[in-house]
Amino acid sequence: MKNRNLEAQFTLFPIDNEFEVPKEETTSDGAELVSFRDLVPEINDTGYLTHAIFAYPAKFIPQIVRYAINTYTKEGDWIVDPFAGSGTVGVEAYLCKRNAILFDLNLLLNHIMPLKVYDSKERLAEADLHKLLEGMRESKHQFMPVWSNVAYWYAPEMLDVLSQYWGFIHNTDNTVYSTVIKAALLKASKRFSYTEDRTPKLARSKRKLQAIGELLKENWKEQLDDMIHSLSLKTLRSLNDFVVYTQQNCFEHSGQVEFRGGVDSSYVAVPRACDALITSPPYLQAQEYIRSTKMELFWLGHTEEEVKELSRLEIPYRKADRIIQTETLDKVREMLTRDDLQKRLDSYFCHTVNALENSMRQLKLNAAACIFVGNPRIDGITVEIWRILAEYFVERGFAFEKVYEDRIKTRKLFGARKNKNPDGMKSEFLLILRKSAICQTSALPREPLLQDAADPLPAPKMSPDSDAS
Repeated sequence: MKNRNLEAQFTLFPIDNEFEVPKEETTSDGAELVSFRDLVPEINDTGYLTHAIFAYPAKFIPQIVRYAINTYTKEGDWIVDPFAGSGTVGVEAYLCKRNAILFDLNLLLNHIMPLKVYDSKERLAEADLHKLLEGMRESKHQFMPVWSNVAYWYAPEMLDVLSQYWGFIHNTDNTVYSTVIKAALLKASKRFSYTEDRTPKLARSKRKLQAIGELLKENWKEQLDDMIHSLSLKTLRSLNDFVVYTQQNCFEHSGQVEFRGGVDSSYVAVPRACDALITSPPYLQAQEYIRSTKMELFWLGHTEEEVKELSRLEIPYRKADRIIQTETLDKVREMLTRDDLQKRLDSYFCHTVNALENSMRQLKLNAAACIFVGNPRIDGITVEIWRILAEYFVERGFAFEKVYEDRIKTRKLFGARKNKNPDGMKSEFLLILRKSAICQTSALPREPLLQDAADPLPAPKMSPDSDAS
């Protein structure tokens, strides 16, 4: 018997409002109206191959990345993405026989990419996966996240079973099969928790508490096992599809994808000159990706100290170390009457520009910088991010090439939270800049890396600090 309050919706951030965006909305001055889904008809599913293995807020859709790769790079080129998120640029670069360098503040990138860019030529066997899943169900190992408030988020019975399953994963060999199960466990561990499914951040709700309570009266462990099995099998088949695709498209000399999660893109050294930048910075009012994925990070073995250190570097909690000024940005700043919103605006553009500038400094002459952003509203004021970035970088010698406007056909919103812009953004924009011989990008003082992907993680602490969330 299925619980109607917890129907199988295997996403980390399920959402409940979807509507058509009015077609009569005007476009932004100077933008060319396009549909990237129409321009890239060969991709008819945004979750094709390995793109859907991990859920992640505000994903970069592959059609936009593919268009930028096809239009502004050639085979063998190096692409840099300082806001890598769920690694869409890395996957598309690999599939298009390009090379990619990915950076992101979130340590989750280091766990995402080994599956999303699966470079083996051997297909995986479902029988081997089933054998490992059976071993997990019979395991006597235990793993409890180094998270002082873990019990706040789980019913004791569910926490006990999840800690058993994670204990098996953390004590078994790190193979592709165990990594496949790990990806499924991430989704299941969030789904069978008290956190509200309708918001991206961790938040308990009466609805979810009631849903878990009702589920506990049923065959919840069977449903948990079914979900882990179903997701694991789906991921394995996606990896096999990835193998077939690369074999059919002659990937004897495939590209390289380098990735480093847990680093500050404003200061991390880009190791080589690059032929293009393709990226999508965080949204102006939705940048707390560490907090949105902290449950996953804890189950993966990261500590409260690590997560807190990274969270402090997210835009809402980080002061601007310089004030970015452009004609459009100054006008927006003048219209804002609240000091907290002015500080948020200054922080956003300071650290977004710092990260872009750090990577764009390594672009080759005439290389394209492809930056995908929205035009959000802050306190009722539209902020044309693409125009502000264009003004800033053109003043420093980059050439403005064009800006594409992609009208959002449908918009899904988190219905369980207050939203000052309930209709969402109507369009998103792909800004194209070219690096010229007269470019001047200021060099920022270097800071130490937060967590190098190749470094061993710190040992878990026995007495973590309290975390109210």
